[in-house]
Amino acid sequence: MSRIGKQPVHIPAKVKVSVKDGNVVLVEGPKGKVEKSFADVVAIKIADGVATVAPKEETRFARAMYGTTRSVIAGMVKGVTEGYSKELEIQGVGFKATLKGNKLDLALGYSHEILHDIPEGLKVTVTDGTKLKIEGCDKQLVGQLTAEVRAYYPVEPYKGKGVRIVGERVRRKEGKTVA
Repeated sequence: MSRIGKQPVHIPAKVKVSVKDGNVVLVEGPKGKVEKSFADVVAIKIADGVATVAPKEETRFARAMYGTTRSVIAGMVKGVTEGYSKELEIQGVGFKATLKGNKLDLALGYSHEILHDIPEGLKVTVTDGTKLKIEGCDKQLVGQLTAEVRAYYPVEPYKGKGVRIVGERVRRKEGKTVA
């Protein structure tokens, strides 16, 4: 049995949680709303400001999904109350980012500019042209957009140019030497 799955998820007063069709959970709060569907092998119950998750059957998959489901629901509740954010930093001569409406315009040293759509429900702010902050109530969406932007130009180990997550440690390499 999952130790995490046994713990109930406490729902704050300003958050509304509902379950439809047995496995689709909708969480609404001050920061927005998030909807996710889960596997049919778990039972989700909401009562008295507490959400509980239990496996419906004794299979290996049901036991695995039971802890995962509880953890994701707890993350959804945290997302609509506090929100999630990730910060990116762009390093390199001429490397910059700007916002053009609902698109993120990245100049990363290629012959063309990169226009990346910002998904609905996320807020991106650019400061100094090199610092990005991605905020939203869906942890998965925030992480996905962060990974997609970083993938355009990951930090290279010789000069340290590229897009990095703030706090990410990049191992630097020594360049070629003439003997």
